[in-house]
Amino acid sequence: MRLSRYVPVLTLAALAVIWGYSWIPGKLGVINSNAFVFAAARTLPAGVLLLTLLPVLGRPLRPKAFWLTAIVGVLQVGGFVGLISAALVAGGAGHTAMLANSWQFWLLVLAWWFLGERLRGGQWLAVVVALAGLVLIVEPWRLHGVLSSLLALGAAVSFAAGAVVAKVLRRRHKVDLLSLTAWQTFLGSVPLVVVAAVSPGDGIQWNGDFIWSFAYCVVISTALGSLLWLYTLNAMPANMAGIGTIGTPVVGVLASWLQLDEQLSRPEIAGMVLVVIALGLLVWWGLRSTKAPYR
Repeated sequence: MRLSRYVPVLTLAALAVIWGYSWIPGKLGVINSNAFVFAAARTLPAGVLLLTLLPVLGRPLRPKAFWLTAIVGVLQVGGFVGLISAALVAGGAGHTAMLANSWQFWLLVLAWWFLGERLRGGQWLAVVVALAGLVLIVEPWRLHGVLSSLLALGAAVSFAAGAVVAKVLRRRHKVDLLSLTAWQTFLGSVPLVVVAAVSPGDGIQWNGDFIWSFAYCVVISTALGSLLWLYTLNAMPANMAGIGTIGTPVVGVLASWLQLDEQLSRPEIAGMVLVVIALGLLVWWGLRSTKAPYR
């Protein structure tokens, strides 16, 4: 078999590592700056960088459906990155990573409510298992850390809501994915810049940890990650690309344990296992529903 056949799979594996590990620089970033300052600092330059790539790559610079694109950006960039940054202030990187990556389950529920997309078979089972896992991760019977958990869950719901709007946008308009990604990143960073400007705090501590965290989040996680994700979506079916969502929170949890020495309680571990199982069920159901081989 040709080596090129395995390139999309290897790219997806690399993306899971890149996005999964990004929770570590995310945590270090909010330790060395105001949460919303860091959120704005990691999104605005990435948006500008992606916009400058559009004419270079021969893609359309002018956005289609400006207001829908702006709403997607506010929800998936402004809401998601802002809330996870706030969650990381008080919560662990691995804990936050697992909760924030529950957006797929919220997307199923929101698409059912607002788009009339019914949940079928394994999807129902995945949602039930995931909800049980999320309860164990949040541990609502313990007041300590609940606010951070709720912020992370809010980020997941915000991202899922943005995905619903993106579905509506793509049904109504034919859009270039790179152009959409660039504009939603840039437009979504605007409210973060506004909130950062009025937020109290000490600003940025310009040390090695912050500079490294900032560079990783802007260049590798956001800009490079977006390009790799677009390549993956074009190279294989979206359901197969969803396999990468299983690896992302797992890498985040392992990296936070190894590098930040974050310890997990038994209920958290059990809940994370259930969430991974639920993600696996979603991928299995998607592959079972569409058996088209990737190119």
